[in-house]
Amino acid sequence: MMSVMIRLILILAVVLTGCGPTPQLEPLEFDLESEPIEAETGFEAIDETENLVPQIFWINAHEFSQIPHRFVDAVNVIRARNKLPLVKLSSKLTAAARTHSRDMSVQNRPWHFGSDGSSPLDRVESVGYQGVLLGENISESFESDLLTLRAWMADSEARKLILNPKATEMGIGWHQESEGKIWWTLVAGA
Repeated sequence: MMSVMIRLILILAVVLTGCGPTPQLEPLEFDLESEPIEAETGFEAIDETENLVPQIFWINAHEFSQIPHRFVDAVNVIRARNKLPLVKLSSKLTAAARTHSRDMSVQNRPWHFGSDGSSPLDRVESVGYQGVLLGENISESFESDLLTLRAWMADSEARKLILNPKATEMGIGWHQESEGKIWWTLVAGA
């Protein structure tokens, strides 16, 4: 409940203060296996009244083209460290992920079912994916793809999907709203 309140306060702060795009940061280098992760707080600064100012990752045209490859490369670094086979980027799984990210935005809630009642399996079948769906990770944040991956690695269920030894393909999708919120979806298959 507390994190929901904090999230709502942060969204309100962004809307009321008119925070615009922040400068793009260089990609972070981090060890996803170390616990806890304290380097990134998700906040830009504390203003003079002690209010937290959220750091928003803005997806521009350059980022849009870089995210899928950067994300899969980061996943493959993690998988290699864990002696797992590497995965490749799947255009069909990416299409299913992007569709779901947009739909979560429309519904304004992070969950695995579409507004039409579709499940992750329904979505991968609708894009013609011929493999086996292994699962789907979702997130609602203002953070980059790499920080979202870090958060998923800190969550035991999301981590299981990323480290699934059967995985051969992944798709990553997102939808960014005008105030900066990003809806992320990762779909893995074999």
